[in-house]
Amino acid sequence: MKKIALLLTMVAFSAAAHAQDTKTTVRDESTGAKTSMEVRDNGTVKTESRTGRTKAGQAAYNTKEDARYAGKKTGSVVKRGAQKTGKAVKKGASAVKNKAEDVVD
Repeated sequence: MKKIALLLTMVAFSAAAHAQDTKTTVRDESTGAKTSMEVRDNGTVKTESRTGRTKAGQAAYNTKEDARYAGKKTGSVVKRGAQKTGKAVKKGASAVKNKAEDVVD
């Protein structure tokens, strides 16, 4: 019982501490720049600004995403080919087995 009461007390204090800070984030979609402003319970203000991607950074990001997409697509094709090959091998082995039984009979 003591542990449950202690746990509930800790949760209540952490929730109260979390609720005191207010954080506002503004993002510019065209450039990707982001500004965050946090007002703490003691009245101080913390501001963080991050600029968006440069043209070179955006090109590198686009290349990464294109490679990721191509990799997924290639993986799907390889998987499907392996499944078809496996099915063909299984069918061929079954045909050889049936033929062998006919010869024995």
